[in-house]
Amino acid sequence: MMAGFLLARMGIDTLVLEKHGDFLRDFRGDTIHASTLEIMYELGILNEFLKRPHQEVRELATQVGSETVVIADLRHLPTRCKFVGLMPQWDFLDFVKEQASRYETFHLKMQAEVSDLVIENGTVKGVQAKTPEGVLEVRAPLTIGADGRHSVVRRKANLKVIDIGAPMDVMWMRLSRHEDDRAISAFGHADKGKILVLINRDKYWQCAFVIPKGEAENIKKRGLEAFRQEIAGLEPFLSDRVSELRDWSEVSLLTVAVDRLQEWALPGLLCIGDAAHAMSPIGGVGINLAIQDAVATANLLGEALRRGAPSLEELLSVQRRRTFPTNATQQMQVVLQNNAIRRVLGSQQPLQLPWLLRMLRRWPALRRIPARLIAVGFRPEHIRTPETGSANGRAD
Repeated sequence: MMAGFLLARMGIDTLVLEKHGDFLRDFRGDTIHASTLEIMYELGILNEFLKRPHQEVRELATQVGSETVVIADLRHLPTRCKFVGLMPQWDFLDFVKEQASRYETFHLKMQAEVSDLVIENGTVKGVQAKTPEGVLEVRAPLTIGADGRHSVVRRKANLKVIDIGAPMDVMWMRLSRHEDDRAISAFGHADKGKILVLINRDKYWQCAFVIPKGEAENIKKRGLEAFRQEIAGLEPFLSDRVSELRDWSEVSLLTVAVDRLQEWALPGLLCIGDAAHAMSPIGGVGINLAIQDAVATANLLGEALRRGAPSLEELLSVQRRRTFPTNATQQMQVVLQNNAIRRVLGSQQPLQLPWLLRMLRRWPALRRIPARLIAVGFRPEHIRTPETGSANGRAD
């Protein structure tokens, strides 16, 4: 959606295909990072965006055993918005759609599920998509695969995936929030083989129960009441509302994957976002990298698309630009997975505060480092493209 918006803004005729009839899917990435808000500012739409209902996270904390430590202080970020915004992804996508729809060159087709690529003489010429009206064939000088970690596009293109692996999965749910609950915006609690992350969404807690890889079915076999008690055992203040989980349909499983493509492109095709590099949910950074990819794509390929079809070398320039932030972020996630999450999930002993958290507690200035890595990331992108499209104020 962001890539379509930016390219349409340059006057490039763009069609976005969305397989669902709306954007209403729960437990997707709801974090709007400071670097994304900076892009909104550069586009001149930040004030309008911040009028939408959202929450603002200015610090992150974790509890290990009985000790709580603030791990990230976002109030010193080198950005205009010194926070991470929380907004349901459907609201974020609706906002981007509204902004993009001002341009005559932007088109969006819902209920269009890409099922295959159109390939001629080794070059991707477009896609085939299933729609309520039948199979739709779309031809274009460039196809951008941005269809997530289970990407049909990258599978049909036979692009090689490098599987880095992850030791955990995540069970997402929501529980009501009371006025007298703790005020902090986001925190995690780790103790004796369990990890629970709570995100303050004003009226409710967005909860992530981190489990060992492949353990979801065993948890379900033990029963919903046992699951409720595990949550209440970690956070007793939730004891009076775990009954809100009435059945397993209210618990959403995220099968965590960390991988990346060896090559992001073929002639006529470029993959970005999770389709190019699936990220761990650690830090909620996947959506941030995806948007940064989209900005880099417009910056690097916009002028080439004005002339026609970008060359393979031009397409691979996006990968070269985004390889460092992708690999650096994944490496950081792997270190945390192996040295923190794996150890916690594999332990049945009371946990001691690790040396890194003790340092963050003793020297608060160090909290700016994880804040920068989470909210801004490595090599943030900036808008380098002109607004040359015709903005007519239309709305789909």
